[in-house]
Amino acid sequence: WYTYQPFQIPSSGLSFTYAILFFDACKNVTLYVPSKLDAEKLIGRVNLKECFTAANLIHSSDPDFQILEDGSVYTTNTIRLSSEKRSFTILLSNTENQEKKKIFVFLEHQTKVLKKRQTKETVLRRAKRRWAPIPCSMLENSLGPFPLFLQQVQSDTAQNYTIYYSIRGPGVDQEPRNLFYVERDTGNLYCTRSVDREQYESFEIIAFATTPDGYTPELPLPLIIKIEDENDNYPIFTEETYTFTIFENCRVGTTVGQVCATDKDEPDTMHTRLKYSIIGQVPPSPTLFSMHPTTGVITTTSSQLDRELIDKYQLKIKVQDMDGQYFGLQTTSTCIINIDDVNDNLPTFTRTSYVTSVEENTVDMEILRVTVEDKDLVNTANWRANYTILKGNENGNFKIVTDAKTNEGILCVVKPLNYEEKQQVILQIGVVNEAPFSREASSRSAMSTATVTVNVQDQDEGPECNPPIQTIRMNENAAVGTTSNGYKAYDPDTRSSSGIRYKKLTDPTGWVTVDENTGSIKVFRSLDREAETIRNGIYNITVLASDQAGRTCTGTLGIILQDVNDNGPFIPKKTVIICKPTMSSAEIVAVDPDEPINGPPFDFSLESSTSDVQRMWRLNEINDTAARLSYQNDPAFGSYVVPITVRDRLGMSSVTSLDVILCDCITENDCTHRADPRVGGGGVQLGKWAILAILLGIALLFCILFTLVCGASGISKQPKVIPDDLAQQNLIVSNTEAPGDDKVYSANGFTTQTVGASAQGVCGTIGSGVKNGGQETIEMVKGGHQTLESCRGAGHHHTLDSCRGGHTEMDNCRYTYSEWHSFTQPRLGEESVRGHTLIKN
Repeated sequence: WYTYQPFQIPSSGLSFTYAILFFDACKNVTLYVPSKLDAEKLIGRVNLKECFTAANLIHSSDPDFQILEDGSVYTTNTIRLSSEKRSFTILLSNTENQEKKKIFVFLEHQTKVLKKRQTKETVLRRAKRRWAPIPCSMLENSLGPFPLFLQQVQSDTAQNYTIYYSIRGPGVDQEPRNLFYVERDTGNLYCTRSVDREQYESFEIIAFATTPDGYTPELPLPLIIKIEDENDNYPIFTEETYTFTIFENCRVGTTVGQVCATDKDEPDTMHTRLKYSIIGQVPPSPTLFSMHPTTGVITTTSSQLDRELIDKYQLKIKVQDMDGQYFGLQTTSTCIINIDDVNDNLPTFTRTSYVTSVEENTVDMEILRVTVEDKDLVNTANWRANYTILKGNENGNFKIVTDAKTNEGILCVVKPLNYEEKQQVILQIGVVNEAPFSREASSRSAMSTATVTVNVQDQDEGPECNPPIQTIRMNENAAVGTTSNGYKAYDPDTRSSSGIRYKKLTDPTGWVTVDENTGSIKVFRSLDREAETIRNGIYNITVLASDQAGRTCTGTLGIILQDVNDNGPFIPKKTVIICKPTMSSAEIVAVDPDEPINGPPFDFSLESSTSDVQRMWRLNEINDTAARLSYQNDPAFGSYVVPITVRDRLGMSSVTSLDVILCDCITENDCTHRADPRVGGGGVQLGKWAILAILLGIALLFCILFTLVCGASGISKQPKVIPDDLAQQNLIVSNTEAPGDDKVYSANGFTTQTVGASAQGVCGTIGSGVKNGGQETIEMVKGGHQTLESCRGAGHHHTLDSCRGGHTEMDNCRYTYSEWHSFTQPRLGEESVRGHTLIKN
């Protein structure tokens, strides 16, 4: 395009340049190039848009050249032109409307062109090149005068051509527009107004050099205009007020926090080189903090921070650019430093000794409150007290807890004291904070202590039930009247049981009685270890012991019932279902309420006086508690009673009668959950003939109603006598047991009023019996929504098949109620018996 590129002619050693030219589209384009073209080299540009604006497909006829969308022509391989000219075609097409255009491109050696331009020169020499980026800058916020001259853009091709200069890019034809312009003839570059560097750091514009006729001897020149920074921005702290927290008594050099400021001026210059400092402190003395001038980190300069004296400091801080020089711009801010509490003060008892008293046998009672003082922050772990009993509570009679509101220590009795054993207890108590003390290494003790003297007061005591739960052992088959030792209470003063009376408070099943004087028990009813009230073989009763003064105590007597073999094993599941098509046996499981020593392994056997049970059933043991019951000799579906005897390891046995159902099912649920399980003998499922008979009965009932309606409608019409032999009416009876002989019942004897040809009947939706080939059938008309039609003239549809036998205009509803009843009653009764048997089973 706009710059000359050097090349040499191999044979002569002369150096030349070639120009990359821009041509109009849809014309023959000639590009002047050297004889050797390197790969991926730009050799020119063609204006494709003027030739074909809507082109979306660009293709080169020569694979050595590639055409880009902007018309740039690049070489794909290294090319040597053997002759002075070479040509190829650029094909442009639109795939949507199939429109196509061509541009012919010719390549010529540039030496011929140069000779025409410089005919007087015998040796071509390359002039000194000046078309290169020239450093250019301007100060931001410049005061002018404007337009402000920046520099001159000049091409060395101006020696041979008349050159016009132009620029494009940001600041010219892009935002901010019209900031720069260049004089066309001189190449002088000007700025029209001031610029803020914080908004635009630099501008990259493109300079062009063209001849008046549009020839471009130079490549576009990227020109960068840098905006020089001015210190026009104050440094700003990131926060108006900084807040930090540090613990009291911290070491010298402890980091408090870090402040930070920003400056919009150019980085890495004096304009943004910031320096931090502390310019004030409240309270002003002593000076306890310092700030790093470069990082803004605040650290402590003393270890004498004491929250109990001063709990907050306020610093006034400053940041200044120009590395802190006096002429730099500066900003101030505030920093608040809160002093956090540490446990540097021990809680101390307000008294060193306390005296209190408590009655013996008293429990869960507050007997003393102690107080402490602590200078640390209230309601924190450094202030809250933890009390402990150091000595004197070896038996666990006392505990001390903290009152969360007052921080007092509450001493309580949690286990009764015995005056007869000890009349005075001396306790040593201590107190610490929840948080550990921060000065444990000091010589001062980390715990404050005090002494508490507890005087035990005597009390007239009642009997003691100790231990509260006592046990005895008895056999579960012990005879009524058997006696055994019972619950024993004693007087704590005399350690004797004399004079104590006993009374039974609870006895869940009333099995025993308690002797009032001795507390011994007697069997009142037979003991049963397998009873529901027994848990883990122990029967508990509650006994009340009282002395002569009426003072009482309560104890529990646990009677451990020793098991005897008094229960035979049995089968809890009394009904067994065997789905005969899918299984030939069922598993039965026996249980024994007795202890395992009197239980399994079990022995299973069939218990029956008849040989049918032995012939039909067989038992096989599976394990110690289960056996498999299977049928043999292919018994019929039905319900069977199978008695089975189960014996435990010691011979105790019982007989369980199982109801075994052989069912036609796939799973047990199919048999037990269906409304009518099909099992032989035990219950019969409705067969197809039974269902058909029920439907027939319903149909006949409707026919009776329709007959009455037909008769009523015929009163107002002229009756018409129909010959008996006009049509043979048949009622086809279905045998539910098995197909029988065809039975034809004549309807000649049935008489009723008939409906004229023009009258409408109601015998159309139920159906009729049809004799077909000797086979008895019942024909039902489906769809209860059909309209009842009369047996009208020819050409009309008749809903009852019985209308087919005579003239088409005759109505067939001519059976009386009594005739239907005499015919159907015996048959309905037969089916009713079958249905009753089914429902019963």
